[in-house]
Amino acid sequence: MKKFLDLIADEMKAAFAGCGYEESYAKVVLSNRPDLCEYQCNGAMAAAKAYKKKPIDIASDVVAKLKEQCSVRAAAGETPVFLDEDVNAVMPGFINLRVNSLYLAEYMEGMTQAPKLGLDEIGHGETIIVDYGGANVAKPLHVGHLRSAVIGESIRRMGNFLGYHMVGDVHLGDWGLQMGLIIEELRDRKPELVYFDESYTGEYPTEPPFTISELEDIYPTASKKAKEDECFKERAQTATFKLQNGYAPFTAIWKHIMNVSLADLKRNYGNLDVHFDLWKGESDAEPYIPWLIQDLQDKGLAYESQGALVVDIAEPTDSKELPPCIVRKSDGAALYATSDLGTILEREKDFAPVKYIYITDKRQELHFTQVFRVAKKAGYVKPETPMIHIGFGTMNGRDGKPFKTRDGGVMRLEHLIADIDEAVYARIMENRTVSEDEARETAKVVGLAALKYGDLSNQAAKDYVFDLERFISFEGNTGPYILYTIVRIKSILGKYLDQKQEEAEASAVLAPSGSGEKTLMLELAKYNEVMENAFAETAPHKICQYIFDLSNAFNSFYHDTRILAEEDKARQASWIRLITLVKDVLTTCIQVLGFEAPERM
Repeated sequence: MKKFLDLIADEMKAAFAGCGYEESYAKVVLSNRPDLCEYQCNGAMAAAKAYKKKPIDIASDVVAKLKEQCSVRAAAGETPVFLDEDVNAVMPGFINLRVNSLYLAEYMEGMTQAPKLGLDEIGHGETIIVDYGGANVAKPLHVGHLRSAVIGESIRRMGNFLGYHMVGDVHLGDWGLQMGLIIEELRDRKPELVYFDESYTGEYPTEPPFTISELEDIYPTASKKAKEDECFKERAQTATFKLQNGYAPFTAIWKHIMNVSLADLKRNYGNLDVHFDLWKGESDAEPYIPWLIQDLQDKGLAYESQGALVVDIAEPTDSKELPPCIVRKSDGAALYATSDLGTILEREKDFAPVKYIYITDKRQELHFTQVFRVAKKAGYVKPETPMIHIGFGTMNGRDGKPFKTRDGGVMRLEHLIADIDEAVYARIMENRTVSEDEARETAKVVGLAALKYGDLSNQAAKDYVFDLERFISFEGNTGPYILYTIVRIKSILGKYLDQKQEEAEASAVLAPSGSGEKTLMLELAKYNEVMENAFAETAPHKICQYIFDLSNAFNSFYHDTRILAEEDKARQASWIRLITLVKDVLTTCIQVLGFEAPERM
């Protein structure tokens, strides 16, 4: 279904061309003065210099042509986009536009009948890789993992909804020094295990030698010990080297670490309603690295610098100096850049995606600039394939510093979710309109919406303050406010069905009878454009802003309109059809953002 703004622009282009002016001047935008008009075109101002005419003369020509076009449509039995009184040229050369209310109503009706409410599946099944999550095995998820997971999940859902084949990969940290640290700490705690008996030749146990709780204690203990004990650090480095070279006992421990960690990670990501198509890690890139290093050397891209192997990535157009990308350290070890390049080779072989999207902390911007440029220079990725890094800001506490627990520690993600659920539960029980059990279940749904919307409504690159009281509020630009709007519409629809009698009904959405109703329709008309643009710009916050504006438009219309008491049954049925569309648009948008609405609140 064609975007509403494009339909208006098409009419304007025809008018400019009909007057002998270039179509490129016919750009239409939302009015920045809604008290004067709904849309505006400033093209006459730009065209004046090219055509050596006064802007107002050009604008007047175009307005006359627009009116003529609309008269021809009306004579042919079509609904014109504009009525005569809705199109005006004003000094010094602006064209002010108001859409024909009947034309707008017909567009609303088209949305109610179209697949996906009129959104075209522009992806056509093309594959896009989304790299998000980035958790390390053997560690619990904490608040620092929230943004990557929430933003990435939303972008994956947005792309899928638009018809792309989105492949979400968690890309776990599972292959570095942390593995050696865990192995050596386990040796110190349980030296009797067969993995540390060099004379052992039997099968290794299938049961892990630790629980998830023990594993989550082993790593921080080992990490602290390595900073204080150089001998222990060297042992861990040796263990890491042996693991990465296929030493069977340590490979068996590594498999236990992965199995125990993955089960816990999947549970915690599931609680966040975040899902991945691939549970790959850095270890999966390991088989590609020897070939990668040799290929970069063979192509003359990699060279030695102070004992390390590096690739220059600087370009003449750079505004600042960019250092080379190190692909092998002086001790022969690979780095994150090497692992990420190996992962790209694997992804090209398995998926040949048309785009890559990576979501990480914005402090990794230089790293991904280096990796992307090496991938392009080496020919691993086609020059035209977009490689996008979305660097997100920090979730801060009210003190403006990274969010911490009361005792100054990093809060586990599951504890943050539990705190929000409890706060929402308390808010729901203040009214005591539902049972405790229902309130608990509703709190989980609303709490998740509060958390995700609180994050996604901010532009990804910006830091934001986590404010629990604001996030769980049922008023203002919050997740619960959006859900409350959906629940309110569901309640109206339920009551309408209960009182409905067999009387005359509208066969379609009628032209709006008031300014509030037309404003609501104009907000609905933005839907497919917002969805397409938000994905094109990888900007979930634009969908959040849209559904907040749409919710405000609905609630304003609702307060001014006695829907259930309306005696004109055709008009009432038209309103019911319209608010059903509002509900469907809001529900679609929140599903794309990654949360749901309860039946009541």
